[in-house]
Amino acid sequence: MVFQMKKVVDLSLPLNNQTPIYPGDPEPNISVATTIDKEGYNLHYVHIGSQTGSHVDAPYHFSNLGQKIDESDLSLFIGIGVVIPVLDKGEQEEITLADVESYLEQLEPGKIVLFHTGWSQYANKEKYFRHPYVSIEVIDEMIRRGIRTFCIDCINIDITGGASFPAHDAIAEVNGIIAENLTNFAAINFTDPLICAFPLRIVGCDGSPVRAVAVQTV
Repeated sequence: MVFQMKKVVDLSLPLNNQTPIYPGDPEPNISVATTIDKEGYNLHYVHIGSQTGSHVDAPYHFSNLGQKIDESDLSLFIGIGVVIPVLDKGEQEEITLADVESYLEQLEPGKIVLFHTGWSQYANKEKYFRHPYVSIEVIDEMIRRGIRTFCIDCINIDITGGASFPAHDAIAEVNGIIAENLTNFAAINFTDPLICAFPLRIVGCDGSPVRAVAVQTV
């Protein structure tokens, strides 16, 4: 049987030296290392943090006992997505159980949740860092229903600038995966999207940049 794709949606932010990073993270430095004219081949120097651009967090990011990115179950990075629109949320506003209640019945083990805030439109503005965030009650309920992979089109599933990271802690506790800095969720205008966000196999690392996509299959 041939696998056929009707549509592929890119969910990844462009990765360049202007890509927004979490405050304090390494700044990206992508530059030319060699050229065809001088050395006979084109090659780039890529210096980025493990959480640069569209990326996934391994449990180790917030737990010394958690799995590192090369140890995580690869099945966590692919699955049928459930897109939950929360486009009415404002700056640093919490996404609550009431906001997601009508989608909970769709959740089951193996599915991937995508919180669609629309905030990626502010990716090159200061407002990007004052994004909505997901309440721990929502995370706990989704974990109870078997969800282990959580995606958001913001730089952080928790509040940025806060003193604690309850969503990260809870997801790390069950060796789950968080994908952040995603974009273009509005283009997932079809049902049962296949979400893929595989990490690089970086040994002993807390996370990895990804090229995340949503696929509509025939």
